[in-house]
Amino acid sequence: AATQPRTDWHLKENAREHHTSKFSGDELIVRRGQAFTVTFNGTEEPEPNLIFIAETGPKPSKAAKTLATFGVSSTASTEGWSAVLQSSSSSSTSISISSPHNAVIGRYKLSVQSTARGSSSTANLGTFVLLFNPWSSGDDVFLPSKAECEEYVLEEFGIIFAGNKNHISGFGWNFGQFQEDILNICLSIMDRSLYYRQDPATDVSHRNDPKYLGRVLSAMVNANDDQGVVLGNWSGTYEGGKNPTSWTGSGEILQSWKKSGFKPVRYGQCWVFAAVLTTVLRCLGIPTRTITNFSSAHDADGNLRVDEFYDASGNHLEKGADSIWNFHVWNESWFTRSDLGPSYSGWQILDATPQEESGGIYQCGPASRHAIKEGEVDLDYDCPFVFAEVNADCMYWNLDSATGKKTLIYSKSTEIGASISTKAVGRDDRVDVTKDYKYEEGSKQERDTFKKARKKLGLEDKFDPTAPTPREIEQKPDISGKFKVAGSLEVGKDLNLLLVLENLQSEAKTVHVNMTAWSTLYTRRPIREIWKDSMSVTLSPKEEKQFPINIKYNEYQQQITIDKTIQVTAVCHVEHGIQVLVQRNIALDNPGIDIQVLGEAKVNKEVEVEVAFTNPIDAEVLNCVLQVEGCALLTGILELRIPPLKANETSRTKFKLIPSEAGTKHLLVNFSCDKFPDIKTFKVVNVIN
Repeated sequence: AATQPRTDWHLKENAREHHTSKFSGDELIVRRGQAFTVTFNGTEEPEPNLIFIAETGPKPSKAAKTLATFGVSSTASTEGWSAVLQSSSSSSTSISISSPHNAVIGRYKLSVQSTARGSSSTANLGTFVLLFNPWSSGDDVFLPSKAECEEYVLEEFGIIFAGNKNHISGFGWNFGQFQEDILNICLSIMDRSLYYRQDPATDVSHRNDPKYLGRVLSAMVNANDDQGVVLGNWSGTYEGGKNPTSWTGSGEILQSWKKSGFKPVRYGQCWVFAAVLTTVLRCLGIPTRTITNFSSAHDADGNLRVDEFYDASGNHLEKGADSIWNFHVWNESWFTRSDLGPSYSGWQILDATPQEESGGIYQCGPASRHAIKEGEVDLDYDCPFVFAEVNADCMYWNLDSATGKKTLIYSKSTEIGASISTKAVGRDDRVDVTKDYKYEEGSKQERDTFKKARKKLGLEDKFDPTAPTPREIEQKPDISGKFKVAGSLEVGKDLNLLLVLENLQSEAKTVHVNMTAWSTLYTRRPIREIWKDSMSVTLSPKEEKQFPINIKYNEYQQQITIDKTIQVTAVCHVEHGIQVLVQRNIALDNPGIDIQVLGEAKVNKEVEVEVAFTNPIDAEVLNCVLQVEGCALLTGILELRIPPLKANETSRTKFKLIPSEAGTKHLLVNFSCDKFPDIKTFKVVNVIN
């Protein structure tokens, strides 16, 4: 008969040993391949014959490694589960239990069967959760650097980089993987995947493998196919949900998903998918970070080329499925690739943003970063798509909508995959990891790798009717042009640019220039026209001329998107010459907000914080809301409504924090109003005991 003994899980000591102290709650959470102690009472005999049973999943079985039965031995096993007697008395028994390095992760039930004087009884000791163990050298996710384990598993604050390659900005994010109930939600995510629904027992038996879980979770974090966590929206209108730039952390998203009965949370864009996947994987113990790729290619047709089309007036046309995003955010997780070989282990790319199907599902990865750098695009998983994101060639075409004829304006092989960025370990700085993704742009090695990838994809040998001819690629323009920024790039201020045109020939040239400015999403999708103009100019031999362009705030204020991005284009029609396309993507900055901590931040003591915002425009701003969150500084999210602000008026808002633990903490602030949605900043708060 099953009895219920009193179990002491030694929560504090076990958590300290297993680096799980940050989890809240009273369930034991431990890491695989490492011993933990449990004490229970109820065995009257001093030396009974004990057999332990650890089981997980809907159909525990020894064959699937979801059921283990093991007796007491003198030393811990390195192979399977084992139990070593620590101490025993007539009233209680203390046992040290070890799981194998490759155990299935998840929630286990632990019971003990004791046999004495010919009769046996089984007692249920309770449940515990087993996670990956990056601190243990036998684990697939073993990360030798302790500082990296701290950052990529235990750190709840992150910085995500955005903007564009000329103007990189970063914003804080609260991953919150140790917040209340997040671990349970992560376990529910695994149990709601298509893989689990098709065959629960097999799915659970694969949960010892970070490759498998990484791929499954990259599908589950987006809502496509499986009612996953976040619904993507790149339309520019976000009715019926929160706009993607308004989130400041993953906790709110994961909690909302559970509260709504697992309905996809509206809405996300790439950094939201990447941040939520970071939270889930760090929570489960897989070292994970977010990576931002600037000028990121979305090569929909797999030809390692992205095509952009413009009309004669300079409008960027939405034609074809290819696109170049100002930036795109994905994940890297650290684990071995026994399927590919040791040189492909280490950082693996996972991407939860639903861009292209893989195996019939919107999932992407794990793609070995080493394989991407070496052009090994035939290796699992999804290497061609990731390789194109950082390496595709760009073709810019002029399309005559009347005749459908397209003419190549120019092609560029150094445009895509710039300033690939991630947060530094232990510091709030940006680290550039471009060299880990590819050889130096334009170097022989880089071009050879590109050719190797094309060959592996069978692109070298087959004729591509959509590709430009060598004659088109080699034609040389008579003039060159660029847009220069003159003045500040800030929402609320006029935008001042210079169009610089230079005659490269030794005879005069007449040029007719058509210019447009459109508000865009960060994916460069054009949303609304802001401005257009045209002019004819004559350039003397070898002359360079500058033409000032001024776009007033009140001209773009109504058209700008939450991404605050504008694409400026000039199509230059040179008499008796080929067209020249000049374009620039501009990311505007928000006005600043100022955070002051008034006094010393001490554990369990109130401390006051003041947030100040000055309205920089000469009109009133309405619907002002301040949103604040930060692990160990406050529970949940604080939302404060602020009265409207007149022109150039400053608002000062005070609120109190009660820090719950000492150390370096981050306070994240998001200020929104009708003219400036989602101004984000963070403040480092040093909490002392």
